[in-house]
Amino acid sequence: MDTQTLRLFVLACETLNISAAGRTLGMAPAVASTRIAKLERLVGADLLHRSTRKVSMSLEGQDFLPYAREMIAQEEAALAALGKGRTKISGTLRFAAPSTFAQLYIAPLLPIFMDKYPELRLDLHLSDSQFDLIEGSFDLALRNSVLADSSLTARKLADDTRILCAAPAYLERYGPPGNPDDLAKHRLIAFNDAEPRTLVSSAGTKALFEPKRAAHCLILNDGLTQKLTTLDGAGISINSLWAVQTEIGNGTLTHVLPDYELINKPALWLIYPKSNVVSAKVRVFMDFLIDHLGRANVAPKAP
Repeated sequence: MDTQTLRLFVLACETLNISAAGRTLGMAPAVASTRIAKLERLVGADLLHRSTRKVSMSLEGQDFLPYAREMIAQEEAALAALGKGRTKISGTLRFAAPSTFAQLYIAPLLPIFMDKYPELRLDLHLSDSQFDLIEGSFDLALRNSVLADSSLTARKLADDTRILCAAPAYLERYGPPGNPDDLAKHRLIAFNDAEPRTLVSSAGTKALFEPKRAAHCLILNDGLTQKLTTLDGAGISINSLWAVQTEIGNGTLTHVLPDYELINKPALWLIYPKSNVVSAKVRVFMDFLIDHLGRANVAPKAP
């Protein structure tokens, strides 16, 4: 089925004017009418009612319209996936991501992406707080967990190794925990919605990390602020390795309980509303992030 004719049909439905739709696509009125008639013969139904004064959609045309739009979108997405320059990527892409990760990894890449797709407008929402993707009208979001929501689809970006860490000054003052049970006596830093985490040692010993049951717990709902307060010696926190690998390397943070790791394996996921076809603007941005970050050395191993 010819997608150029489908574009003509969609435009004719939107304008209720076959000749005007044809002119938009560079077709003479007679050619546009012939193409619509050929499409109707192909599908075996009258899609548009014509009279000398007006054009209107038939019931069959109303039913066929969303499928025509989807076939056009599929062609655009397929060409974009293959990197074909024939597809113009335009419009507005609304993207949400955790602020710390975006500042460190995504923001430096934006000039490259914008040069590649100059007609695409990016609307970025950066926050460590969780929110509803659908209600917020976002096209795409970066999350560190897959949501149990049947209306969403996820694509893995990269692993998200988590480690316990603290400033050397804090450990000198309070002493390092010898095992996970000692954490209850320490000052811990956590998100407000932090759930108990299961830790497992290299020998297979399991223990729970429960910040809210500790003697002292500082609640902070921003990842960067947690990192900064940890650097200042406020306590022990769980951090993504990608966020603290530089500090661990230069010694301003220390890996606490290095023999233990989280039993689950967190990852960074690109989340988007479920659809029969992913729009070209969403696909090219996902592919771009995966090409630059998913295959890059984003803290693959804990020190």
